[in-house]
Amino acid sequence: MNHPVIAIGLDAADPLLIETWMSQGHLKNLKQLCDRGLYTRLKTFDYYRAETPWTTFLTGCSPQKTGYWAPVKFYEGTYEVEEIEAYDFSEHHPFYALGDDYQVAVFDMPQSTLSEQVNGLQVLAWGAHSPLTPSHSKPAGLLEELIQKHGEHPRLRKDHASCMNVAALKRLQSDIQVGIARRSAICQDLLQRQPWDLFLTIFGETHSAGHYLWHLSQPSHPLYDTYKDQVSGDPLLEVFESVDRAIGEILDKAPKDAQVVVFAAHGMGNNVMDLPSMVFLPELLYRFNFGKPALAPGQLGAPPSEPITKGRVERGWIGAVWGLKHDANRLRSWLRQKLPNKLFKHVEPLFGKDSQPELVSPFKLIEQGDALFFQPAVWYKPFWSQMRAFALPSYSEGYIRINLKGREPEGIVEPSEYEALCDELSQLLYNLKDARTGQPMVKQIVRTRQQPDQRDPKLPDADLVIIWQEEHVTDVVDSPELGRIGPVPYSRTGSHRSDGFLMAQGPGIEPGSSAPEGHALDLAPTVLSLMGASIPPHFEGRPLIETLILAK
Repeated sequence: MNHPVIAIGLDAADPLLIETWMSQGHLKNLKQLCDRGLYTRLKTFDYYRAETPWTTFLTGCSPQKTGYWAPVKFYEGTYEVEEIEAYDFSEHHPFYALGDDYQVAVFDMPQSTLSEQVNGLQVLAWGAHSPLTPSHSKPAGLLEELIQKHGEHPRLRKDHASCMNVAALKRLQSDIQVGIARRSAICQDLLQRQPWDLFLTIFGETHSAGHYLWHLSQPSHPLYDTYKDQVSGDPLLEVFESVDRAIGEILDKAPKDAQVVVFAAHGMGNNVMDLPSMVFLPELLYRFNFGKPALAPGQLGAPPSEPITKGRVERGWIGAVWGLKHDANRLRSWLRQKLPNKLFKHVEPLFGKDSQPELVSPFKLIEQGDALFFQPAVWYKPFWSQMRAFALPSYSEGYIRINLKGREPEGIVEPSEYEALCDELSQLLYNLKDARTGQPMVKQIVRTRQQPDQRDPKLPDADLVIIWQEEHVTDVVDSPELGRIGPVPYSRTGSHRSDGFLMAQGPGIEPGSSAPEGHALDLAPTVLSLMGASIPPHFEGRPLIETLILAK
C-alpha cells in the first residue's frame, strides 16, 4: 500500500551544522524525525557543486548527461558570457512529472519549470533562493491567490547583504524569518486543499542565511571575532530554528500515514571559494598573460596587512574591490579607494585617459545592463581575446577557458600547445599559497577534455576546473611567479560543500535506522520509490530507503 510523501528540502543546509545543533538540543522537530526514522549523509559532485544540485535532484541525472553545468553560459565563437535561466528540461523532465496517475503539489521548487505532465499544482519563484525561473504557477492564478492570502516573500531575488554591514544583515535575518513563517502558512494551506501523493517544497532561506550570516555564527570564520559583539545570540541558528518550527507546523497538517523526507542536496561551510574563483583567479591569469598587475597588487614576502574589515558601507563589496584596481597614478588610486563611487566618477576625468587599456568598470557594466557586473572575471573581458587563457565567472570552483585556435574567434593557442599550457597553468596554480598561512590554495585541478578538439555541447565551458582547499579562509594569496594578490575584502562568508543529508520517517522505516552514504542522484529515485512510482531507466541513482529495507 502506497502512502503520501511529504518531501521538504533545506537548500544548502550543512549536515555537520544540523547534526551539531540537534545534539545540543536545538532543532527538535528534525531531531524527532531522525529518532523516529532514518538518517544518512549524501554527497554531490566535487565541482560545479553550487550550480548543479537542483538540476541533479530534478532530473535524476548528472550534468554530464543533462549538459547543464551552471547558470552562467560562455558562448563559443563570441567571447560573450551571460547569466541564463535553469535547465530547459526538454530532454529530461522533472521527476515529479508523473501524469494523471499521481496527485502532485510543488511549491517554490527552485530552478524548475512548469510541467504539463504534473497532475496537481505548481508554484515557482515565490521566494526561492536563485529561482532561475519566472514567478508563475499552474493553475495560472494560484500564485497571486497565495500572495493575496499569505503575503509575498520579502527577499525574493534580493536575499543578500554586505558581510560588513551588521544592520543590513539583521534586516536580512528578520526578512528571512518572515519568509519562513509565510512559507509555513502556504504549505499548511496547500496540504489541506486535497490529498496529495507527493507534496514538495524547498526552504531557500537556509541557503541565503548560510551565505551571509555564517561569520556571525561560526567562530572558525576570520570575521567572527570582529562582529560577534554586534549581534546577540546566533543569527544562523535562529534562522534554522525558525525552519525547524515551520517543519513541525507543516507536518501537523500532513496525513498521519505520510512518508516524510527532509533533505539537503549539498551543504555549506566557511567561504573558501568566492575570493579565489571571483578575484584571485582572473587576476592571476591577467598577470600570467601580460606580466603586470591589474587588481590588488601586494608586496611578495612582506607580512600581509590586516584583513579589510571596515569600509564605506555604501561602497559595497564591488566598490571596495574596484577601489583596489592598480593605478600608476597614486593620487587617483587613493581617491578611488576613499571617495564615494558617484563622486569619484566626476573626479576621474580630470586625470585624463590612461595610455594602456583598463579593466571595464563594474559601474559601467551596471549602466550597460550587464547582469554579471558583480563578477570581477567580467571586468577582464575586454582582454580575453588577447589572453592565452582566461577565467570565467563562477559561483563555485575556479573555471579556466583556453583561448584555442579553431574554437575561439581570435584563438591564439595552437591545439598542439593545449596540453603543455594546461600543464603550465596547473603548476602555476599548485604553487599558489595562502599568504597568511603558507598553505597551498589548490586541492585538485580537473581537466574536462581529453583532447583540445572535443566539442561536445554537453561538456562544461571550462577547460580546467580548480577545486580549492577547504581548510581555511583567505583574503590574500602569493604566487612565486606572479606576486601577491590582496588583501581584498571578504564577500559572502559561507560557501558550498559537497555534503548533504537525508532523513526519512514513515510506515516501514525503522526508528533510529541508517543507510549507506548516498548521492544527490539518489534523492529522486528515493522519493519515487516511496510513492510506489516507477523509476525512469535513465536515472543514475538508486532508492536509498529501498536499499535499506532489502538489506534488512
